[in-house]
Amino acid sequence: MNSRWLPAALIPAVVVAGAVIAPLGATAAVDLPDIAAGELLELVATSEADVFSGTIEQKSDLGLPDLSGFSGSGASGSGPESDIASALELLTGTHTARVFVDGPDLARVQVFDQLAERNIVRNGDEVWLYDSTDRTATHVLLPADHDERHDAVPDAGAVLTPGELADRLLTELDPSTAVTVGTDATVAGRSAYELVLAPRDTETLVGSVSIAVDSETGLPLAFEILARGQDTPAFRVAFTDLALESPDAALFAFESPPDATVTERTAPEGPKPDSGTAEAPEYTVSGKGWSSVVELPTGVLPADLVASPLYTAATEPVGGGRLLSTALVNILLTDDGRVFAGAVSPEQLLDAANAR
Repeated sequence: MNSRWLPAALIPAVVVAGAVIAPLGATAAVDLPDIAAGELLELVATSEADVFSGTIEQKSDLGLPDLSGFSGSGASGSGPESDIASALELLTGTHTARVFVDGPDLARVQVFDQLAERNIVRNGDEVWLYDSTDRTATHVLLPADHDERHDAVPDAGAVLTPGELADRLLTELDPSTAVTVGTDATVAGRSAYELVLAPRDTETLVGSVSIAVDSETGLPLAFEILARGQDTPAFRVAFTDLALESPDAALFAFESPPDATVTERTAPEGPKPDSGTAEAPEYTVSGKGWSSVVELPTGVLPADLVASPLYTAATEPVGGGRLLSTALVNILLTDDGRVFAGAVSPEQLLDAANAR
């Protein structure tokens, strides 16, 4: 797994693996026909809106340390400090992406970084990942069973769509979550219901999750998470504009720039047990529901990354390791090289580490 994206992948993944009450951050309130929570869940589950293009904005206010003045923390360049800085940058401030989807096999995401751009393009059984920062491209040939596998397409640290986040969370719904319907609103010019998911578990850092659902198609238009005790979203992804029509076919015919360093890779056949992506290491989960703790084994983080001064600046010492603390997720990196993460308190992570 690319160390650059480890913290970036863990924040949303840990939050949704566990499975506000405030109006979704949208404008122009509307008055839609009443709908029951179960009916709204069914509207999302049966949505066939898989042809669209639009702009997505991600905003994060996780309470991460300010490293803007730290020497070497720029996103350009390579090495462990750049890897950490890039991962933390994705979890702070505002990020914009253009998304193009034409059915299940054609998709493109363009993530706009400062003075750079990342592209993730899927065309049938082929995926291209391109980062203009270091002019690197990876060409992945997907396995025959990729349609049944969520782990077949590699994680590229991209901004996820509201639909992808909603799907990861809603597939894990169980009685530990209270499901209600919130306030009707308008998102990206479209009327939307608000689906509110609130953990019954008082030990989790998550206060609630709100999903804006297009009233006509069932497509999730916005996804936001409130930390417990806070009244503004700690994490929000939403469409700012949306067109429900086929994008230009040329967008899915990616050609690597002549000066790019290209890596060829074939995803393995068959699912990898207990892993999140084709590149991810095996992990174990302790606890249940929203208070689950994910453990990654020794060796996930390279030694040179752990030795980086920026790693030290981004974390704080705790008994037995170092802690990366956010409003929604805490990540414990133990002295023996293990990683524990969860939407729980640092004390709960330390208990989990000491129990193994």
